[in-house]
Amino acid sequence: MTTTDGSLLSTEMNNEEALYEQLLLQAAKEMQNQLPMAQESKQIRPQPGFCVKTKTKTNEKVFINICKSDQIPPPPDLSEEGLVSLLESDDPSGYRIPMSLGEPHAEIDNSGNGCTAYDIVINSKFYNKIQNNKLFMEFFLTIGFEGLENKYNLELSREWRMLKNRKFLGSVTEQNIRTKSKPVIQELESSTSSPGTCTEPLVSEIASTCVEPEYTIVAEPADEYPSFLVAEISLPKVESAGSLLLDLGEDRIVLWARPDLYHLDIYIPFNIVQEKSGSQFNRKTRVLTITMPVQPA
Repeated sequence: MTTTDGSLLSTEMNNEEALYEQLLLQAAKEMQNQLPMAQESKQIRPQPGFCVKTKTKTNEKVFINICKSDQIPPPPDLSEEGLVSLLESDDPSGYRIPMSLGEPHAEIDNSGNGCTAYDIVINSKFYNKIQNNKLFMEFFLTIGFEGLENKYNLELSREWRMLKNRKFLGSVTEQNIRTKSKPVIQELESSTSSPGTCTEPLVSEIASTCVEPEYTIVAEPADEYPSFLVAEISLPKVESAGSLLLDLGEDRIVLWARPDLYHLDIYIPFNIVQEKSGSQFNRKTRVLTITMPVQPA
Protein backbone atom coordinates (compact mmCIF):
# COMPACT_ATOMS: atom_id res chain seq x y z
CA MET A 1 0.00 0.00 0.00
CA THR A 2 1.38 3.43 -0.97
CA THR A 3 1.36 6.26 1.53
CA THR A 4 2.01 9.93 0.84
CA ASP A 5 3.45 12.01 3.64
CA GLY A 6 1.15 14.73 4.87
CA SER A 7 3.96 17.26 4.65
CA LEU A 8 3.27 17.59 0.95
CA LEU A 9 -0.36 18.41 1.65
CA SER A 10 -0.15 20.12 5.02
CA THR A 11 2.04 22.81 6.48
CA GLU A 12 2.36 21.07 9.83
CA MET A 13 5.59 19.40 10.86
CA ASN A 14 6.67 18.94 14.44
CA ASN A 15 10.08 20.02 15.72
CA GLU A 16 11.48 16.50 15.85
CA GLU A 17 10.63 15.83 12.20
CA ALA A 18 12.02 19.20 11.11
CA LEU A 19 15.31 18.54 12.92
CA TYR A 20 15.52 15.08 11.40
CA GLU A 21 15.03 16.44 7.88
CA GLN A 22 17.66 19.15 8.39
CA LEU A 23 20.20 16.56 9.52
CA LEU A 24 19.30 14.31 6.62
CA LEU A 25 19.63 17.09 4.07
CA GLN A 26 22.98 18.14 5.50
CA ALA A 27 24.21 14.55 5.29
CA ALA A 28 23.07 14.35 1.69
CA LYS A 29 24.98 17.53 0.80
CA GLU A 30 28.15 16.13 2.36
CA MET A 31 27.61 12.86 0.50
CA GLN A 32 27.39 14.71 -2.82
CA ASN A 33 30.84 16.22 -2.24
CA GLN A 34 32.26 12.70 -2.01
CA LEU A 35 30.13 10.77 -4.50
CA PRO A 36 29.89 12.52 -7.86
CA MET A 37 26.93 12.06 -10.14
CA ALA A 38 27.61 10.18 -13.34
CA GLN A 39 26.26 12.69 -15.87
CA GLU A 40 26.62 12.25 -19.60
CA SER A 41 24.60 13.83 -22.35
CA LYS A 42 24.89 14.53 -26.02
CA GLN A 43 23.20 16.58 -28.68
CA ILE A 44 21.30 14.95 -31.50
CA ARG A 45 19.81 16.43 -34.63
CA PRO A 46 16.64 14.46 -35.35
CA GLN A 47 15.21 13.85 -38.79
CA PRO A 48 11.69 15.09 -39.58
CA GLY A 49 9.03 12.40 -39.85
CA PHE A 50 5.45 13.64 -39.80
CA CYS A 51 3.39 16.30 -38.06
CA VAL A 52 0.04 15.87 -36.34
CA LYS A 53 -2.42 18.59 -35.45
CA THR A 54 -4.53 18.59 -32.32
CA LYS A 55 -5.77 21.15 -29.79
CA THR A 56 -5.85 21.80 -26.09
CA LYS A 57 -8.96 21.60 -23.95
CA THR A 58 -9.17 25.40 -24.30
CA ASN A 59 -9.30 25.01 -28.10
CA GLU A 60 -5.75 26.25 -28.80
CA LYS A 61 -4.08 24.65 -31.80
CA VAL A 62 -1.09 22.42 -31.11
CA PHE A 63 1.22 20.77 -33.63
CA ILE A 64 3.38 17.79 -32.68
CA ASN A 65 6.40 17.00 -34.83
CA ILE A 66 7.22 13.30 -34.75
CA CYS A 67 10.93 12.92 -35.49
CA LYS A 68 13.35 10.02 -35.67
CA SER A 69 16.94 9.35 -34.67
CA ASP A 70 19.19 6.32 -34.36
CA GLN A 71 20.49 7.87 -31.12
CA ILE A 72 17.22 7.11 -29.30
CA PRO A 73 17.10 3.48 -28.10
CA PRO A 74 14.29 1.33 -29.51
CA PRO A 75 11.57 -0.16 -27.32
CA PRO A 76 11.59 -3.94 -26.86
CA ASP A 77 10.37 -5.82 -29.88
CA LEU A 78 6.65 -6.53 -29.66
CA SER A 79 4.26 -8.07 -32.16
CA GLU A 80 0.80 -6.70 -32.85
CA GLU A 81 -0.66 -9.70 -31.01
CA GLY A 82 1.61 -8.94 -28.06
CA LEU A 83 0.46 -5.31 -28.06
CA VAL A 84 -3.19 -6.39 -28.06
CA SER A 85 -2.53 -8.68 -25.10
CA LEU A 86 -0.68 -5.88 -23.32
CA LEU A 87 -3.53 -3.42 -23.84
CA GLU A 88 -5.97 -5.96 -22.44
CA SER A 89 -3.81 -6.60 -19.37
CA ASP A 90 -4.12 -4.92 -15.98
CA ASP A 91 -0.89 -2.95 -16.41
CA PRO A 92 -0.21 -1.82 -20.00
CA SER A 93 2.21 0.80 -18.63
CA GLY A 94 4.83 -1.95 -18.26
CA TYR A 95 5.82 -1.46 -21.91
CA ARG A 96 7.84 1.72 -22.33
CA ILE A 97 8.74 3.61 -25.48
CA PRO A 98 11.97 5.65 -25.17
CA MET A 99 11.41 9.15 -26.52
CA SER A 100 12.80 12.66 -26.21
CA LEU A 101 10.28 15.44 -25.60
CA GLY A 102 11.46 18.80 -26.89
CA GLU A 103 10.67 22.24 -25.53
CA PRO A 104 7.59 24.07 -26.89
CA HIS A 105 8.25 26.57 -29.67
CA ALA A 106 5.96 29.28 -31.03
CA GLU A 107 5.11 28.95 -34.73
CA ILE A 108 2.76 30.35 -37.38
CA ASP A 109 0.25 28.04 -39.04
CA ASN A 110 -0.90 28.15 -42.68
CA SER A 111 -3.61 30.67 -41.78
CA GLY A 112 -1.06 33.08 -40.32
CA ASN A 113 -2.19 32.47 -36.76
CA GLY A 114 0.09 31.78 -33.83
CA CYS A 115 0.32 28.27 -32.47
CA THR A 116 2.55 26.04 -30.35
CA ALA A 117 4.60 23.12 -31.62
CA TYR A 118 6.34 20.29 -29.75
CA ASP A 119 8.91 17.80 -31.02
CA ILE A 120 8.95 14.13 -30.04
CA VAL A 121 11.94 12.05 -31.14
CA ILE A 122 11.79 8.24 -31.29
CA ASN A 123 14.04 5.52 -32.60
CA SER A 124 14.23 5.33 -36.41
CA LYS A 125 13.30 1.66 -36.65
CA PHE A 126 10.37 2.09 -34.30
CA TYR A 127 9.30 5.09 -36.41
CA ASN A 128 9.14 2.79 -39.44
CA LYS A 129 7.08 0.33 -37.42
CA ILE A 130 4.40 2.83 -36.45
CA GLN A 131 4.26 4.06 -40.04
CA ASN A 132 3.25 0.58 -41.16
CA ASN A 133 0.95 -0.34 -38.29
CA LYS A 134 -2.11 1.70 -37.30
CA LEU A 135 -2.43 0.06 -33.87
CA PHE A 136 1.18 0.88 -32.94
CA MET A 137 0.67 4.41 -34.29
CA GLU A 138 -2.36 4.97 -32.05
CA PHE A 139 -0.57 3.46 -29.05
CA PHE A 140 2.55 5.56 -29.54
CA LEU A 141 0.62 8.82 -29.98
CA THR A 142 -1.37 8.10 -26.82
CA ILE A 143 1.89 7.63 -24.90
CA GLY A 144 3.43 10.70 -26.52
CA PHE A 145 0.45 12.91 -25.71
CA GLU A 146 0.52 11.73 -22.10
CA GLY A 147 4.24 12.48 -21.90
CA LEU A 148 3.72 16.06 -23.12
CA GLU A 149 0.79 16.52 -20.74
CA ASN A 150 2.79 15.36 -17.74
CA LYS A 151 5.89 17.37 -18.61
CA TYR A 152 4.22 20.63 -19.60
CA ASN A 153 0.96 20.50 -17.63
CA LEU A 154 -1.22 20.31 -20.76
CA GLU A 155 -4.58 18.83 -21.56
CA LEU A 156 -4.59 17.62 -25.15
CA SER A 157 -7.49 16.37 -27.19
CA ARG A 158 -7.12 12.79 -28.38
CA GLU A 159 -8.59 13.80 -31.73
CA TRP A 160 -5.75 14.46 -34.15
CA ARG A 161 -4.99 14.43 -37.84
CA MET A 162 -1.75 14.01 -39.74
CA LEU A 163 -0.69 16.84 -42.05
CA LYS A 164 -0.44 15.57 -45.62
CA ASN A 165 2.03 17.98 -47.15
CA ARG A 166 4.19 18.90 -44.19
CA LYS A 167 6.69 16.78 -42.31
CA PHE A 168 7.61 19.39 -39.72
CA LEU A 169 6.23 22.70 -38.46
CA GLY A 170 8.99 25.21 -37.78
CA SER A 171 12.67 24.36 -38.06
CA VAL A 172 14.48 21.25 -36.87
CA THR A 173 16.64 22.01 -33.85
CA GLU A 174 19.11 19.89 -31.93
CA GLN A 175 18.00 18.20 -28.75
CA ASN A 176 20.13 17.42 -25.75
CA ILE A 177 19.47 13.88 -24.58
CA ARG A 178 20.65 12.35 -21.31
CA THR A 179 22.70 9.24 -21.95
CA LYS A 180 23.64 8.61 -18.34
CA SER A 181 22.44 10.31 -15.20
CA LYS A 182 22.25 8.04 -12.22
CA PRO A 183 22.66 8.94 -8.57
CA VAL A 184 25.26 6.93 -6.74
CA ILE A 185 23.57 4.83 -4.07
CA GLN A 186 25.64 4.90 -0.92
CA GLU A 187 25.21 1.77 1.18
CA LEU A 188 25.15 2.17 4.94
CA GLU A 189 25.64 -0.44 7.67
CA SER A 190 27.94 -2.47 5.44
CA SER A 191 31.65 -3.21 5.91
CA THR A 192 32.05 -5.30 2.76
CA SER A 193 30.14 -3.47 0.06
CA SER A 194 31.21 -0.25 -1.61
CA PRO A 195 29.00 2.32 -3.34
CA GLY A 196 28.14 1.55 -6.93
CA THR A 197 26.49 3.45 -9.72
CA CYS A 198 23.08 2.23 -10.77
CA THR A 199 22.59 1.24 -14.37
CA GLU A 200 19.62 1.89 -16.63
CA PRO A 201 16.77 -0.56 -16.06
CA LEU A 202 15.98 -2.51 -19.17
CA VAL A 203 12.82 -1.19 -20.82
CA SER A 204 11.88 -4.76 -21.70
CA GLU A 205 11.35 -5.62 -18.06
CA ILE A 206 7.69 -5.95 -17.14
CA ALA A 207 6.66 -5.25 -13.57
CA SER A 208 3.97 -7.90 -13.50
CA THR A 209 5.66 -9.93 -10.76
CA CYS A 210 6.87 -6.95 -8.75
CA VAL A 211 5.03 -5.07 -6.04
CA GLU A 212 5.05 -1.35 -5.38
CA PRO A 213 6.93 -0.62 -2.14
CA GLU A 214 5.64 1.66 0.58
CA TYR A 215 7.12 5.14 0.45
CA THR A 216 6.82 8.61 1.92
CA ILE A 217 7.82 11.97 0.43
CA VAL A 218 8.66 14.90 2.68
CA ALA A 219 9.03 18.51 1.56
CA GLU A 220 11.55 20.80 3.23
CA PRO A 221 10.55 23.42 4.14
CA ALA A 222 7.00 22.21 4.48
CA ASP A 223 5.26 25.59 4.81
CA GLU A 224 6.49 27.16 1.56
CA TYR A 225 7.85 26.23 -1.86
CA PRO A 226 10.34 23.49 -0.97
CA SER A 227 14.08 23.54 -1.51
CA PHE A 228 14.35 19.77 -1.15
CA LEU A 229 12.23 16.66 -1.37
CA VAL A 230 13.21 13.59 0.63
CA ALA A 231 11.76 10.23 -0.40
CA GLU A 232 12.01 7.22 1.89
CA ILE A 233 11.23 3.88 0.26
CA SER A 234 10.80 0.78 2.40
CA LEU A 235 12.42 -2.29 0.82
CA PRO A 236 12.28 -5.05 3.47
CA LYS A 237 13.22 -7.82 1.02
CA VAL A 238 16.32 -6.05 -0.33
CA GLU A 239 19.66 -6.97 1.23
CA SER A 240 22.06 -4.61 -0.53
CA ALA A 241 22.21 -1.63 -2.88
CA GLY A 242 23.68 -3.86 -5.57
CA SER A 243 20.20 -5.13 -6.50
CA LEU A 244 18.72 -1.63 -6.91
CA LEU A 245 18.31 0.24 -10.19
CA LEU A 246 17.37 3.89 -9.67
CA ASP A 247 16.56 6.48 -12.32
CA LEU A 248 15.57 10.06 -11.52
CA GLY A 249 13.82 12.17 -14.13
CA GLU A 250 12.97 15.84 -13.81
CA ASP A 251 9.68 14.97 -12.14
CA ARG A 252 9.80 11.22 -11.79
CA ILE A 253 11.27 8.44 -9.68
CA VAL A 254 11.76 4.99 -11.23
CA LEU A 255 13.11 2.20 -9.04
CA TRP A 256 13.65 -1.51 -9.68
CA ALA A 257 14.69 -4.02 -7.04
CA ARG A 258 15.91 -7.27 -8.53
CA PRO A 259 15.17 -10.07 -8.88
CA ASP A 260 11.56 -8.99 -9.52
CA LEU A 261 11.01 -7.80 -5.95
CA TYR A 262 9.82 -4.21 -6.23
CA HIS A 263 8.98 -1.68 -8.92
CA LEU A 264 8.17 1.98 -8.28
CA ASP A 265 7.33 4.49 -11.00
CA ILE A 266 5.86 7.74 -9.70
CA TYR A 267 5.60 11.37 -10.74
CA ILE A 268 6.51 14.00 -8.17
CA PRO A 269 4.85 17.42 -8.00
CA PHE A 270 8.03 19.46 -8.51
CA ASN A 271 10.92 19.54 -10.98
CA ILE A 272 14.11 18.33 -9.32
CA VAL A 273 17.80 18.98 -9.97
CA GLN A 274 18.90 15.54 -11.11
CA GLU A 275 22.66 16.10 -11.07
CA LYS A 276 22.61 17.21 -7.42
CA SER A 277 20.34 14.46 -6.09
CA GLY A 278 21.71 11.70 -3.89
CA SER A 279 20.57 8.43 -2.36
CA GLN A 280 21.50 6.10 0.49
CA PHE A 281 20.42 2.55 1.24
CA ASN A 282 20.50 1.51 4.88
CA ARG A 283 21.07 -2.23 5.14
CA LYS A 284 19.89 -2.29 8.73
CA THR A 285 16.53 -0.60 8.22
CA ARG A 286 16.16 -1.69 4.56
CA VAL A 287 15.17 1.86 3.62
CA LEU A 288 16.33 3.76 0.53
CA THR A 289 16.50 7.52 1.12
CA ILE A 290 16.59 9.85 -1.89
CA THR A 291 17.38 13.52 -1.39
CA MET A 292 16.31 15.73 -4.32
CA PRO A 293 16.96 19.49 -4.58
CA VAL A 294 13.97 21.23 -6.18
CA GLN A 295 14.38 23.63 -9.07
CA PRO A 296 13.36 27.20 -8.13
CA ALA A 297 9.76 28.16 -8.79
